[in-house]
Amino acid sequence: MTGVGWWQTPEGAPMTDITVTRDDAASRYEIRSGETLAGFAEFDLRPGAIRFVHTEIDPAFQGQGLAGILAERALTDATASGEAIVPLCPYIAKYLTTHEIPGAEIRWPQRPGTAPAEA
Repeated sequence: MTGVGWWQTPEGAPMTDITVTRDDAASRYEIRSGETLAGFAEFDLRPGAIRFVHTEIDPAFQGQGLAGILAERALTDATASGEAIVPLCPYIAKYLTTHEIPGAEIRWPQRPGTAPAEA
């Protein structure tokens, strides 16, 4: 999965050459600004599911909306691959509560001390 596009920074200046790719060998989606790694979303593949475990944006790139771009692209790609999404990462979980990913099957993890979610 690769995505290249023009994006606007919060200040309105265009960002160019933002790409998001899936690296199965490293078990993560990576977002790059040009050739520079700006962040990643780590995952753990299970049969029929992808568990997102950690998302990180380099401090030099924070405040530019890259975490949201990374989450949207990674979740859309996982959905297109037919994988159910298990949001163990707090950022990915929060993103899913505020953004629609069409066709996504979300398997919310059960937290210790909570009642099981309805199927």
